[in-house]
Amino acid sequence: MTTHGGHQPSHQPVFCTIVPPHILDHLARHEDPALSGPARRSLQRDAFERTQRRLTTVIGAPAVAAPPGAPADQPHRTIYDARHTQDLPGTKVREEGAEPGSDATVNRAYAGLGATFELYLKAYGRHSIDGNGLPLDATVHYDENYDNAFWNGEQMVFGDGDNEIFLDFTIPVDVIGHELTHGVTQHTANLEYFGQSGALNESLSDVFGSLIKQYTLGQTAAEADWLIGAGLLAPRVTGVALRSMKAPGTAYDDDVLGKDPQPGTMDGYVRTGRDNGGVHINSGIPNHAFYLVATALGGHAWEKAGQVWYDVLTGGELKEDALFADFATLTVKAARERYGAGDELQAVQKAWEQVGVRTL
Repeated sequence: MTTHGGHQPSHQPVFCTIVPPHILDHLARHEDPALSGPARRSLQRDAFERTQRRLTTVIGAPAVAAPPGAPADQPHRTIYDARHTQDLPGTKVREEGAEPGSDATVNRAYAGLGATFELYLKAYGRHSIDGNGLPLDATVHYDENYDNAFWNGEQMVFGDGDNEIFLDFTIPVDVIGHELTHGVTQHTANLEYFGQSGALNESLSDVFGSLIKQYTLGQTAAEADWLIGAGLLAPRVTGVALRSMKAPGTAYDDDVLGKDPQPGTMDGYVRTGRDNGGVHINSGIPNHAFYLVATALGGHAWEKAGQVWYDVLTGGELKEDALFADFATLTVKAARERYGAGDELQAVQKAWEQVGVRTL
C-alpha cells in the first residue's frame, strides 16, 4: 500500500474494462452473429490485453513523466487514433491546447480526460492520476466494432461499439472517469483485483466516475442519476446503463444482455469464480453504500462523501487485500477524523449498516 511519504506500492498495472465479462459472455452465445461476433472478438481482445498487462507486471511498465516545465495545475492530454486497428497508441490527432476537430469521438475523449483531471485537482488537490502530473493519453477508434473501453496501466483505450448493443464508449463521461480512476487506485491503495478487494477497486472507479459526471454537470446528489454508462446502450437494448448505484440490479433487463446481476446488500452477495470473483457484480454493495451516504448528506457528493472515500483510498491504511468490512471501518474512521461525530459520521455508519456490512 502507499502513504503520503511512506513506502510505495508496487503499482501493479491491472487490465480493467468498463463492460463486465459476464455481459460479453452472454452476448457471445447469441445466435445472431451480428451480436455474438463483436462480443467474441472483444472477449478475445480483452484476453490478449490482460496477458500483456501480466507481462508488463513482470518486466515493468515504462516510466512516464510530465514534460519539463508543464504546469502542475493543467492536464497534459494526447489523443491518438488507432483507425480501427489494434495498434497502440496509434496516430496522434490532438494534443493539449489544440482546438477541437471534426471527430466528435476525439473531442469527447479529450474533454473527458480534462473533466477527470479537474475533479481530482479542484476537489482533492490531486495532480493527475499519479498525483505528480502524469500525462493523460487516450486512443480512440480501437479495433473493429470493439465493445469495451479500458485502462491498461498506461493509457485509456476506447472502442466504437458495435452499434447494435453498445454505442461509442466516449459518450458517457463517467466511463472515462471510471477507467482513469483505476489508474488512481493503481498509484495509491493498489487494491488486488480479486474478490472483495477487486469489487472495492471497481466500486471506487464507479464512485469517482459518477462524481466526475456530477461535477461536470454541476449536479447535487439529489439531482444525479447515479447511473454508470448512461447513453452507452443502443436504442434496441431494454436498459438505461451498465450499473445503477441507486438501485443495483436494475440497470438493464434485456432479452439479449440478460438481467443486471448486481446486489445492493450483502444478502445478495454472489460467490463465483468468474470475473475475478465477481468484481463487477459485488461492487454494487459498496456502490450502494456510497449512494446512501451521499444522498443522506445532500449537496454536492464530491465534497463530503467523496472526500471521505478519497481519504481512505489515499490515506495509506487500506490494505491491498482489503475486505468490505475493512474499507467500511476506514470510512467511519475517516469521517470521524475529518468531520467529528456529526451528521457525516452517522451517515457513513448507517449506510454500511443498511447494506449489511459490519464495521470492525
